[in-house]
Amino acid sequence: MAYDEVLAVRIQAILGAQPGYQEKKMFGGVGCLLHGNMACGVIDDDLIVRVGAEKYAQALTRPGARVFDMTGRPMTGWVRVAGEALGTEQALRDWVLQSAQYALSLPPKAK
Repeated sequence: MAYDEVLAVRIQAILGAQPGYQEKKMFGGVGCLLHGNMACGVIDDDLIVRVGAEKYAQALTRPGARVFDMTGRPMTGWVRVAGEALGTEQALRDWVLQSAQYALSLPPKAK
């Protein structure tokens, strides 16, 4: 299944100028990385967001958020946000910047 390319472009508009930004096709969608660490991405019509273990429970309480599970095992520290919950630029920006903050807290990966 194709992923929402418009959502990917919207993410790129937010993160694209960030040093170390890179996009990679993966899991049938696209992942957005900062210095080699995945921050967020698009699967189908949804946003996947890396929030980290400390902010995971709180993130799940936000509108449109649910457990991210691709393999039958939930990925703690990641949430999947329904595309319908990202109708405003501010809603998307809040999620994307949270994911960027977490990814930038990690050591850069070697190239």
